[in-house]
Amino acid sequence: MSALELTLLYLLAAVLGVVACRSLKLPPMLGYLAVGVVIGPHALALSANAEGVRHLGEFGVVFLMFVIGLEFNLSKLRSMRRHVFGLGLLQVALTMLVVTFGSLFLSSLAPALWKMSWQTALALSGAMAMSSTAIVVKLLAERLELASEHGKRVMGVLLFQDLAVVPLLVLIPALGSSPDKLFMALALAALKATVLVGLLLTGGQRVMRWWLTIVARRKSDELFVLNLLLVTLALAWLTESAGLSLALGAFIAGMLISETEYKHQVETDIRPFHDVLLGLFFISVGMMLDWHIVLGRLPLVLLLLVLPVIFKLLLVTVLARALGAPGGVSLRSGLYLAQAGEFGFVLLSLAQGGRLIPPSLLNPILASMVLSMLATPFIIMYSNRIVMKLVASEWLQQSLQMTTIARKSINTNKHVIICGYGRCGQNLGHMLEREGIQYIALDLDPDRVHQATAAGDSVVFGDAVRLQSLMAAGLARASAVVVTYLDTASALKVLANTRAHAPTVPVIVRTVDDQDLEKLQAAGATEVVPEAIEGSLMLASHALALVGVPMRRVIRVVQDQRDARYNLLRGYFRGADDDTVNELEQERLSTVTLTAGINAVGQPLGALALQAEGVRVVSLRRGNGKAQNVHEDMLLEDGDTLVLSGKPMALAMAEEKLLRGKPAKTPSTGAQA
Repeated sequence: MSALELTLLYLLAAVLGVVACRSLKLPPMLGYLAVGVVIGPHALALSANAEGVRHLGEFGVVFLMFVIGLEFNLSKLRSMRRHVFGLGLLQVALTMLVVTFGSLFLSSLAPALWKMSWQTALALSGAMAMSSTAIVVKLLAERLELASEHGKRVMGVLLFQDLAVVPLLVLIPALGSSPDKLFMALALAALKATVLVGLLLTGGQRVMRWWLTIVARRKSDELFVLNLLLVTLALAWLTESAGLSLALGAFIAGMLISETEYKHQVETDIRPFHDVLLGLFFISVGMMLDWHIVLGRLPLVLLLLVLPVIFKLLLVTVLARALGAPGGVSLRSGLYLAQAGEFGFVLLSLAQGGRLIPPSLLNPILASMVLSMLATPFIIMYSNRIVMKLVASEWLQQSLQMTTIARKSINTNKHVIICGYGRCGQNLGHMLEREGIQYIALDLDPDRVHQATAAGDSVVFGDAVRLQSLMAAGLARASAVVVTYLDTASALKVLANTRAHAPTVPVIVRTVDDQDLEKLQAAGATEVVPEAIEGSLMLASHALALVGVPMRRVIRVVQDQRDARYNLLRGYFRGADDDTVNELEQERLSTVTLTAGINAVGQPLGALALQAEGVRVVSLRRGNGKAQNVHEDMLLEDGDTLVLSGKPMALAMAEEKLLRGKPAKTPSTGAQA
């Protein structure tokens, strides 16, 4: 197979694997692993150059460590130090200690099943201590739990694991030395690492900033990216030449750049290389997996899957509880961190390169790690049910939380429920307050809730995605629900709960752009407000004003654009203070709800000829709360709510036509029927 054919094969396999994982809502990493297994030498054997792929995969590890170094932030580390150097340090240290001595004990007890030296046991313990940053952070972000109590602890542990990889990258290659030279190899590796890292970090930041400034002044994107690759690979080569690992040099390169003003530009430029090469690394890991050995030793694979997951779950739970976390938070932290991680594969590859792990054990260990990562999305999906069943105090705590929300909203009526109390939510809350409109905000950041409550804002700690929180906030009595955060999946859950339990309550959703507009409208959103459109309108208004267009015309042009985009801005709903002479001749909005027994029910909308009356149907919402696309052939149903736009006299006539009762049947007609 030629180099081009091999490249096409890897690209095709990677694309298919990632598409399959995306369809199943699984991390792409698992797709790469599955692809490696399928095309590897132990399955279809489509690749004859596995060694070449492994070398490319090593560059993936280099860029992974570079990105980790780039994200290394001293201020972030300082703010999370209690979780990082408390729970994180204890988790890694105790996992390595227990796995090392447990492996040695098992080796002496059953050498036919589990035979290994202390060097192998120590290297294996480092791999087992890792959890999957890629999977867990993605799921935490999707579930809006990054700022939660268990989210903070999970992030602290993951951050320490990332840091712990650095000394392990030095330790594991040294463990592969012959027994008589082992102590000298470890001491020499530690000395080299200390001297090299010290030199680079002492004056490296100044040199890096000076060099990047020179390159940036050339104002060439191509030159900047080339320089980035040069710096990363040069430092990786330097550490490898010193007898250390490629990944250590890449981590240092990332750290040096993280303290410069070019960090964000570098993150953007390096991401494509990082993602593609890291995918190749996971393909190479999958190619190492021999499914014949896995099936032949399936009981051992299942044992290696169950024992480490249960052990890490119990260890993290007990440690978090001992450090003062509530029972529910402790158990959630354990459930989120029980799986193996991508750095475990990196350390396992290093151990294999040093011939520390025999092939008979390598494949069962790899298979168990892959299976634990496959199980993670499902464990996290059902984590709340598991916690509710196993932790008695969690049910009481959640009940108290619902009681707190209900107590806050008990005296409110026709209020607005704000989902998310960030900048957007706070601005909305303050505007509603100035207009004398009651609101209650739900937010999952305890610090923000505490500070906003102390300032007198009507905000409570609660998850807007959960139906219990919405009902406790008075969903049935609310006049509107506003989703202020940018998360379509969460907004869809809020819409589903609102549509099922309060179908007549309108929901306004904030999005980045129009990408999910139809999906949100189909789910029942009354209005979707894309930031991109609002930003463009404000840019246009400033630009028009600055080039000399009269302000009155600017306002009218922008309003026309908004009217064309937002149905509910075409006119306004009538109030008691709107009956002035000027207001009576302006277009306004009116809602009409159809009931059984009126003439309009069962008729096509076009048959009513409302447009002939000068009235336009802006939107129509069924009795179940679902919004419908308005067209003349749609049949009107009992419970439909129509939003009409027109002048007052025309609206009155249209309402009278819509609500007119059906003509009574004559006795003779009834007899014939």
